[in-house]
Amino acid sequence: MILIVGPTASGKTELALALAQELSGEIVSADSRQIYRELSAGTAKPAPGKIPIHLIDCAGISERFDAGRYAAAARTAVRDIESRGKTALVVGGTGLYIRALTEGLCDLPQRSEALRRRLEDEAATLGRSRLHERLGQLDPEAAARIPSNNIQRLVRALEVIELTGRPITELWKEAPAEKLPAASAFMIDWPSEELRQRIRSRAEIMWPAMLQEVRTLLNDFTGREPGFQSLGYPEAVACVRGESSLEEGLLKMIQATHAYAKRQRTWFRHQIQTTPISGAKTEDMLRQISSSLNLHASIAS
Repeated sequence: MILIVGPTASGKTELALALAQELSGEIVSADSRQIYRELSAGTAKPAPGKIPIHLIDCAGISERFDAGRYAAAARTAVRDIESRGKTALVVGGTGLYIRALTEGLCDLPQRSEALRRRLEDEAATLGRSRLHERLGQLDPEAAARIPSNNIQRLVRALEVIELTGRPITELWKEAPAEKLPAASAFMIDWPSEELRQRIRSRAEIMWPAMLQEVRTLLNDFTGREPGFQSLGYPEAVACVRGESSLEEGLLKMIQATHAYAKRQRTWFRHQIQTTPISGAKTEDMLRQISSSLNLHASIAS
């Protein structure tokens, strides 16, 4: 199994498709937004092609798809790919998904839907920052790792405390479940300003289609479903409802994406051992990764 990770808008999918072509491989997505069937405009899903891509469009917008569910599905996909003599390329920027797959997860309690609804209602009424402050008092380590705007992880951390009486970070440190380590792992790393420009350019292209997609979806959904927490969609929902101007919504989306990319870079640098790949044109990144894989093969032989 080969990992290709990096911040949003770094060119992971294009590189993975090129590498899969070289290696006769198949891709397993590790993107927490691309799982939702109804979301396309703001998720940068790859177009269907010759290379099979697993774990895209595998959940409805109303479903909760956590790291445990992802790890189980991804393990099945990787083993199926390898059983057919292919190379599995796990590609994405959702760090918790990747850690769950490669390092396993501890045994956390099952969700309590009633408790989660109460916490989500509190977040809607009092503000997410209030819940984040409570988490900071009960589990400072978790509060430092979970941003206040990540409502799903914030609610889960508080839920675990109420269900078990123990901080979720304490449970994280216990013996994990099944692991599936990677043979090689690569991280795409762009200079900060170049990545910011890539994020802005992509957001400006996505924005009109996201607004149209959300207008259609709000005919059937409330806008509070789990899928709507995906990057950029809360801003699009606010614009469609007239709570924000289109210009303000786009700016907030870009700012949120910059902040998310910064967290991704920090996380990958400290949580996973990777070989850095300098951000460049896809063919140039492919040469870097191919050279590294050949080097690894030479060392192994």
